[in-house]
Amino acid sequence: MPDEIQEIIDVYNKLIRSIDGEATKSKGRTYGGIVRAAKGKLVEDIAKTLISIAWQKLKKPPTQLKMVSRQIKIPIRQEYIEKLRDEEVKEYIRKNIKDYYYPYKPDILVAIEDKIILAVECKSYTENAMLKRILVDATLLKTQYPDIKFLLFQLESQLGGDFSELKDITYGSPSTHTLLSYFDIDLHIITLLAGERRIDQPIHKEKFFKPLERKNLEKAIKIIAGILEEVRLTGLTF
Repeated sequence: MPDEIQEIIDVYNKLIRSIDGEATKSKGRTYGGIVRAAKGKLVEDIAKTLISIAWQKLKKPPTQLKMVSRQIKIPIRQEYIEKLRDEEVKEYIRKNIKDYYYPYKPDILVAIEDKIILAVECKSYTENAMLKRILVDATLLKTQYPDIKFLLFQLESQLGGDFSELKDITYGSPSTHTLLSYFDIDLHIITLLAGERRIDQPIHKEKFFKPLERKNLEKAIKIIAGILEEVRLTGLTF
């Protein structure tokens, strides 16, 4: 049986250590754009693999679990339309109501038996201004899927506090907890690399390279399995 965790580590090591050279050699795209794209795809691929492993750990049929990339249309609220003062504008929106929505595409949507149960945002790092946007998007998505769960999956943390210490119990940071207190979102946060993210110490530079440790991947699998086990949708048995 293949060691999927070691395969993740090997891919991470190879990609992170090659990004700088590939981005430097490229003539068609900006250095920063190449780095961001490569890290973004890496984090998303790792998340998908860990979700699959977690599902296997629960000994559930693999055909029940799907990971999809889908744009969700968040419709305009009728209450908003009714409050508009200008009747002409109000009538125009009503006549073109099909065009009034906010398009939102989570990085990963997890479905069990075709029922969407988990949205995953994948980041190479997250700071609190980014978290605020994530929470707003999650709130919008929850209007369409009231029981959906949310996971922020990041390589590094720039949220402050002890998110980057990867302890068994995370106390978080004052800013992050304050933001979370204003949203009705139960957000799980998984961080893979120890040490707060520093803009002047990018991990794709060999001098600042951070190892991806097996224990952190195993911890992530345990957290994801716990999220999947919590799912209790009406009529859904697995």
